[in-house]
Parts: sequence; structure tokens; C-alpha cells
Amino acid sequence: MATAAERFATFALELELDDVPGEVVEAAKLHVLDVLGCGLAAHGLGIAGEGRTAMAELGGEPEASVIGLEAGLPAPNAAFANAMLCHGLDFDDTHSDSVSHVSTVVVPAAAALAEARGAGGRELLTAIVAGNEIVTRIGMATPGAFHRRGFHPTAICGIFGATAAAACLGGLSHAETASALGIAGSMASGLFAYLDDATATKPIHPAWAAHGALVAARLASLGAEGPPGVLEGRFGLYHAFVDTRIDLEPQLADLGERWETPRIAFKAFPACHFIHGSLGATASLVGSVDPDEVEEIVVTVPEAGVSLVLEPAESKVAPRTDYEGKFSLQYSTAAMLVHGRVGLATYTPEALADEKVLGLARKVRYETKEYASYPAAFPGGVRIVLRDGSTLDADLPHQLGAPENPMTAEQVRDKFRENAALAGGSFEALEQAVLDLEECHDVHAVLSQLGGHAVAA
Repeated sequence: MATAAERFATFALELELDDVPGEVVEAAKLHVLDVLGCGLAAHGLGIAGEGRTAMAELGGEPEASVIGLEAGLPAPNAAFANAMLCHGLDFDDTHSDSVSHVSTVVVPAAAALAEARGAGGRELLTAIVAGNEIVTRIGMATPGAFHRRGFHPTAICGIFGATAAAACLGGLSHAETASALGIAGSMASGLFAYLDDATATKPIHPAWAAHGALVAARLASLGAEGPPGVLEGRFGLYHAFVDTRIDLEPQLADLGERWETPRIAFKAFPACHFIHGSLGATASLVGSVDPDEVEEIVVTVPEAGVSLVLEPAESKVAPRTDYEGKFSLQYSTAAMLVHGRVGLATYTPEALADEKVLGLARKVRYETKEYASYPAAFPGGVRIVLRDGSTLDADLPHQLGAPENPMTAEQVRDKFRENAALAGGSFEALEQAVLDLEECHDVHAVLSQLGGHAVAA
């Protein structure tokens, strides 16, 4: 019987864009637009550019475009630089059931190789959809299990989808693609250790995965071998990372019939997705609450989110860095009530020092709740107790941006425009080109628009 890697290889290599439902293709294009906007915003704000600098120092053939860099880089290095930028603000999409950021790994890897090989938009979109479907299924086989062990599924699951996308674009055979996926398993990595130290290590995870995917595919094309049982084998991915054997059959049986790409959730706030349900509930009460009259705030989240966004409480109530703020529900809730919104400006050093927000954050405690919508969404709620004893409650079973509470295409485009504007210059042509990607005969004409803007100081 074929292994999971072999079956994923068959799916990826045999997929044709004409086989993909129109709504899936449209969703894929919006996610490409969204993640590129996130990368442009990070560039404009001078965040997560270390990967770009490091990759540029390595030199090499200018095969693929890099956000904010006039000259291109070798495809694997361009993938690293762009993926790190695209995840730098933690504003990029997440697939709820697999708890994985998807586009920040798959799109930079696929785009870099597509550009290097002179591929067209249809080829790129097909590879991205194939990659998305594989990332999500590998994570869905064991929702939340990677997180519980301190591993980052964005990179650990992401490298497999990006490798499959690279195999499609690189013209690999079935055997080579299965080997590439096997090789990718030895490159899968990413630790949540940064949560204890407030370090901005997280954007490196998808960067390394995107880079590793292209290297794995190239190695396999040259004859390097990878274990075909890399996922379900006795020493495979799940045994190594979550200490159990997983039944992947439910995720494999309906490949090409059930589509997870439209279920990848856009982010309305530039913070950890476990914050979004509760924060959205709080947003619905803004205007009805005077922050000076608040006695206590009780936020509710699924149990799985506690270690990421609520504990240890002593550091969450007074974040030391932007990344710590993005993973603090206490701080984000207080900022929403004080300022009426949460955006990129919420996590600047000046904002993190706001005494009114910090004072209110110290009044936040939490409770866990079993939501029927989790893990298919990032739900949450809030109860605000005022000094006069009155209370206000709100609950959001599906966060804004989830498939059941979607952002419209126009809202996604607005988000792209706001993010891209931070990079300077005009990106109207890029926006339209991405939304018409299947009509493009050479993706270089689209992606080259990402470069040529001065690197932020």
C-alpha cells in the first residue's frame, strides 16, 4: 500500500487548475495577496529584515524577487527572506484546524521557484493549492498536538506543503517527490521557546521551512533519497514530534474532493490567532464601556490557548516586546478597550509603555471554555464587570476572518492596501496582477514589483 508521502505526491503532481473549484482558486489568490501585503508592511516598518540581509550577503544568481530588494537572489534564499518578512508581523493567515500559518511558507517557496523557472500564473496557483491542502491535512491529523509539545506546526507541517509545491514546479517525478517529502521530514523544525524570552524568533520558522522545501526538492531531483514513510512510520513525524502514531487515512481519503484552502482564516488583528475570538468579542463592546469604570475583565478561550496567550500572567500583563504583546490577551484586551481598536500601532514600544493600558491589563483574568467551534475556529469571549456591579458579556464562536465569519474580498483587499502603503510606492498593479494570476504567462512580471523599494532603516 502506498505511504502517505506517496499519496500526497500523487495528488500534487496530478492536480490541474481546471480540477480545482473556482471558489478555491479565488481563495488561493486572496491569500497570496494577503501574505504579500503582510511582507510589505514588515518591510515598511523595518521588521524581520535580518533574513533578507543574511541571504543577500550569500550572493548568487538573481533568480527570484525579494521584498524591498532591488536585485534578486537564488530561489531558496529569496524564499527564506520573503517568508521571514511575511510572518514578521504575525498578521498572516492561519488554518484553524491545523493551527498552522499556511501561506507564509507555501507562497514564498512556490513563488520563488516559479519565478526562477519562468513559470506562469496557472502553474503557480496549482502548486500553491496543492501545498495548502497538504499542510492543512498534516496538521489536522492531530489538532493542537504540536503546540502542546512546544513545536510550531507552521514550519513543521508547512515544509511538506511547500516541498510538494516545489516538486510540482520543478518537474519532479512521483518517486522524486516522495523522496523530497521524506527529506523534508528531517528538516522540519520550530520551537516555541521564544515565548519565555520575548524574542522575535518565530518569523525564522517559516523562513527556514520555505528555504528547506526548495533544497529538499532539489536534492531529490539529483537522486538524494528520503524515507517514504516519513509521516506515519515508526520513527516518522508524528512519533518524533507528538510521541504517537497517527491515522492519516481520514486526511488522505478525500484529497481533491474536500478543499481546505477556503478554510484558511485571514487575520483581522496582527496578533496570535488564539487572541482573536475574545478580542473580537471585546471589540463588540467598545463604546459601551468606560475603561475608567472597569472593575474586572474575564476573558474566555479554549484550554489550548492558555499557555500561548495568557500564561505566565506576570509577563503577559506587561509585555516587553512587540512579539510578547502579540501573544498577550491581557494587554490586547486592555488596548482594545482604551483605544477602541487593535492594529499594528498597538504593539510599538510607545504603545507597550502606555500606563493606562497596562493598568487595565492587570485587571484581566481568564477562564477556559469548551467551544463547539474549536478547533475549526479560534473562539473566545469576554465578561466586563463595572464598578457599579453591572456586567457586559460578549462571545464570538467564530473569529472575524474564519470561514463561518468571513472577511469579504474587499476587506482583504483593503487590508492589503493598508499594509502595502507602509512600504511606500504604489502597489495597485501588483494587487490586480495577483487577482488575475491565472492569466499571467510569466510570474516574474508580477513578483518583480516586490523589489525596487528602498530597504527600511
